[in-house]
Amino acid sequence: MDQAPFHRQVPNGSPPMKSSFWSAGHRPTLIASFLYFDLAFMVWVLLGPLGPNIATDLGLTPAQKGLMVATPTLAGAILRVVNGLLVDRIGPKRSGAISQLIVIFGLLSAYMLGVHSFAGTLVLGVILGFAGASFAIALPLASRWYSGEHQGKAMGIAGMGNSGTVIASLFAPTLAKMFGWNAVLGLAVIPLSIVFVLYMAMAKDAPGQPAPKKFVEYLEPLRQADAWWFMLFYAVTFGGFVGLAASLSIYFVDQFALTPVTAGYCTAACVFAGSLIRPVGGALADRIGGIKTLSFVYVVAAAALVGVSTGPTHLAAALGMFVVAMLALGTGNGAVFQLVPQRFRAEIGVMTGLVGFAGGIGGFYLASSLGFAKQMTGVYQSGFLIFAGFAIVALVGLTMVKRKWRTTWGAAIQGVRI
Repeated sequence: MDQAPFHRQVPNGSPPMKSSFWSAGHRPTLIASFLYFDLAFMVWVLLGPLGPNIATDLGLTPAQKGLMVATPTLAGAILRVVNGLLVDRIGPKRSGAISQLIVIFGLLSAYMLGVHSFAGTLVLGVILGFAGASFAIALPLASRWYSGEHQGKAMGIAGMGNSGTVIASLFAPTLAKMFGWNAVLGLAVIPLSIVFVLYMAMAKDAPGQPAPKKFVEYLEPLRQADAWWFMLFYAVTFGGFVGLAASLSIYFVDQFALTPVTAGYCTAACVFAGSLIRPVGGALADRIGGIKTLSFVYVVAAAALVGVSTGPTHLAAALGMFVVAMLALGTGNGAVFQLVPQRFRAEIGVMTGLVGFAGGIGGFYLASSLGFAKQMTGVYQSGFLIFAGFAIVALVGLTMVKRKWRTTWGAAIQGVRI
């Protein structure tokens, strides 16, 4: 489908000119958003690949392991709402700088003081939650530079920063084997500091930032049913992605007796698939519509998770199902955020926070429920099966609202498929 051209006002006040995606917006900010998001996600899920080592040293139960890897997800979910408010009040660039400094100094303190108990892992998890909350900053920072027909691509590229979870899965177990898992916390500060400098040099807030509102006005979107639907849809797609990213290292070690390093490689393969496909999901949604894309996503994700819930005994079979699930969920992440800016462009900062909050809650549920399922039943299977059921619920909900969306706000957007 031919898309309506993006019109950009040139600084000297000349008439608008047509522009492709790569010449639209502000490319340094898009790159800075990706780098910030990438490294933030790397440390957000750090307890997942380090989980087997930490659990062995501290003698954690399966339920405690589940809560340990789920705590950063919950903290990130809550803090995304806070960051969404900050973005609309002080701008995304300053909000991002504050969050990055908190994570850098928090990790440095944990490295120097050490983490010696289950309670200590939970405190560290809360600090890492500030990294997870980067979602509510990086996406509006990039998004506000681009018009409607480029939203899927812009949000997809910035959102591809969730590939940072691959970095954690690939390198954290190996570094932990070489230097000890506590040293990994200190080593993570080095790339975080480099990216912070690049971020401050490259990122720029888009012109026309919305004026600050009263606090209650930020929650105004919650009075509209569409906001709740978006939160449900993202709770499944992103919740499934980050919940699996945080849990799979422990799952592979427990289920197939892999070493932490080998389990990290298997997890990295799954996470790489889910993060690489995210911009493709945004571009696909631009092409065929976010609704069609999401419908396909939920069917495939549910089928793959049901397959995992049967308890495959061969590593290759389980790995294949997880890769399929992550491909579907990653595509869905891009598709949801092709739709959100179309419906809530004026409230994109707070909506990014609210939708991201729901995604984090979904991830917290999946990661923690897998741990409790293992402790209560001796296997992980019921946790996967229940989450597959959530994907079906999301599909039913999407089917219920799609006609209304297409004939109301969707019909008013020219040149954009929903």
